[in-house]
Amino acid sequence: MTPPPRPPAIPVRWRILALLFGFALLAYLQQKSITVAAERIMPTLHLSQVQIGWLEQAFVIGYTVFQMPGGIFGQRYGARWSFVFISLIAFVAMMALPLAPELVSAGNLFAVLFGSQLLLGVAQAAIFPLSAGVMSAWFPPRRWPFVQGIQTAGMQLGAAITPVLIAPLMLQIGWQSAIVWTTLPALALIAGWAWYARNSPRQHRGVGPAELAEIGSHSDGVAPEKLTAARIRQVFRNRNAVLLFLSYTCMNYVFYLIANWVFLYLVQERHLSVQESGWLAAGPPLGAAVGAAAGGIVAGYCCRRLGYRWGYRIVPLVAMPVAGILLLWVTHLNSAYIAVAALAVCYGTVELTEGSFWGCAMAVGGRDAMVVSGFMNTGGNLGGIIGIPIVAWLSQEHLWNTAFLLGLGFAIASAVCWLGIDAERPVFTDAAQASCSTSPETA
Repeated sequence: MTPPPRPPAIPVRWRILALLFGFALLAYLQQKSITVAAERIMPTLHLSQVQIGWLEQAFVIGYTVFQMPGGIFGQRYGARWSFVFISLIAFVAMMALPLAPELVSAGNLFAVLFGSQLLLGVAQAAIFPLSAGVMSAWFPPRRWPFVQGIQTAGMQLGAAITPVLIAPLMLQIGWQSAIVWTTLPALALIAGWAWYARNSPRQHRGVGPAELAEIGSHSDGVAPEKLTAARIRQVFRNRNAVLLFLSYTCMNYVFYLIANWVFLYLVQERHLSVQESGWLAAGPPLGAAVGAAAGGIVAGYCCRRLGYRWGYRIVPLVAMPVAGILLLWVTHLNSAYIAVAALAVCYGTVELTEGSFWGCAMAVGGRDAMVVSGFMNTGGNLGGIIGIPIVAWLSQEHLWNTAFLLGLGFAIASAVCWLGIDAERPVFTDAAQASCSTSPETA
């Protein structure tokens, strides 16, 4: 009798998570490249800082509008090939940014750059709703905050290495070549995902009975055969989903303020060199990566001790007001280096909440986690749509402190919304969604 195959040293679900980590890292490397390269793009292409703000806005518009459509698309066609499709489109859009000045006349250049950033946003919109669906299928509910925190740490690591890579490369070989060479590794990740990933554990030949037992029976379910308009409208009417939407909108004003503008803030307001700002701008995303990973662990622990309702609430209720106070403190600091350290702690504090936001969206959504997560992240990126033009104008007028003060108000509003969010009440209460309300101790 042939002995059963030995289980892999690293369970398949953790390898799937590693690939999702890679997608998050490269997505943020792609997204944030323009925020660093802007220092050279502006004089080279004769663009104003407000125009750079519009290019960033183009990405956020596409990213925001296609969050729910991206989640619906992924839920209908499966995460495996959906990831391949959207990632190839993102690759093409990213390569258009450095190639456009060589191929397009000056009169049409800004429109093409705007279009490339819009397409990048459309393509990347589905990444995190798709990831939520993958995690809900591949991990038991008690692990959801943790794995969400790990993936969020990946995106912040990508944001952290962006200035470290782009700033010195654009000084040595120009901003266009810097973006080309940092975009090419995406092809290897896309190929690896297409070869190894599957939509669910039972579809993967490497997943044995022991790992299936660890993941739990909730992964046996599949998405509804037909995602009707009535089912989607129910998401829009659900109190938990709406409050997650509003809270994530407010949180992401602070997120985008630090994520998109810290490099120019150091150059313009703190008067540091491009090289020095490139290195120092890596500090806040590194703080955010640590915060995201830690927040997933803390939220998971709180869920086990307090139940899902207060377990998911407690971190945002504490972290967001603290982050707002830290923003206010930055405006009173004379030292640029202490200000960078304070921004790193502030960003890390904001990102403590990611595990709570996404884990709660997965619990509220159940088998429709991609749709509910996409709805929540639509709100999150609405915070960028609101915040980017505000910060672009205020920074151009040298009113950085006002931009930071607004962050305090948005942070407090984000926390207040959590008083009405109850992760133990899913959007859909049919029997197939029973895993949403499973107690943390038995999940």
